[in-house]
Amino acid sequence: MTLSLDHVVIRVHDLEQTIADYSELGVTVQRGGTHADGATHNALIDFEDGSYFELIAFLRDAPEHRWWDAGHRVGEGFVDFALLPESVQTVVDAARQRGLSYAGPIDGGRVRPDGARLAWQLGRPATSDLPFLCGDVTPRHLRVAEGEVRSHRNGVLGVSGINIVVRDLDTSISRYRALLGEPLQVHRSALPGHGVSFATLSIGATTLTLLSPSDSANGTLLLATELEKRLVSRGEGVFGVVLHDAVGASPRLLPLNLTRGAALELLPTARWR
Repeated sequence: MTLSLDHVVIRVHDLEQTIADYSELGVTVQRGGTHADGATHNALIDFEDGSYFELIAFLRDAPEHRWWDAGHRVGEGFVDFALLPESVQTVVDAARQRGLSYAGPIDGGRVRPDGARLAWQLGRPATSDLPFLCGDVTPRHLRVAEGEVRSHRNGVLGVSGINIVVRDLDTSISRYRALLGEPLQVHRSALPGHGVSFATLSIGATTLTLLSPSDSANGTLLLATELEKRLVSRGEGVFGVVLHDAVGASPRLLPLNLTRGAALELLPTARWR
């Protein structure tokens, strides 16, 4: 089956301020509209490679929502990412046959600011180390705009990599194998002196890196400590995203106060390739 990166979700408190902040970073932001359940609204940053960022904020208390953050206890930042299937039903059925639990297809939708109604289907995993599935019912170009909105002043072209913190590397690798099927090339290694083990795998043009603090890590190892903090505060999930750009400057981190806590690194396209 063919799966590719669809989008990365960033939860924010104030959508209008976030639109202004990301615009200051040099990206083109579009208002997306209100979701069918009335709980959230969003804005989108579409990239040339076909993926996008979803900036999402709550319009009301929604304890039933999987991304709800009661009392802003956890805060802003990454909450999820999605893969694009040709058929949600086909992927969910195949995953279940391989022993992996995915709920769905689940109907979803949104009303755009221009009144257009969009529809899609979701597949939701039982654990947050895995992505959800987002498959279009209405044409995808209505959900993910094409053309000039994919051009950005800062030169960003798309998502080259997603770093995901996981509790148990072997368990998460097994889950990804069950989701994606065989053959799946997984490369395992460790960061000596950092107390971190990791594995990399590719989904389309995007590299996923699963990071896990090792049992031998201690509080003096900075990266392992950061991963442990993330697991305690937010659980498993997206830890950072690498974007590739056409500017050709040195790799650079975008300021967290403008990204709303999402760790984003821009890497020149020549380095990415």
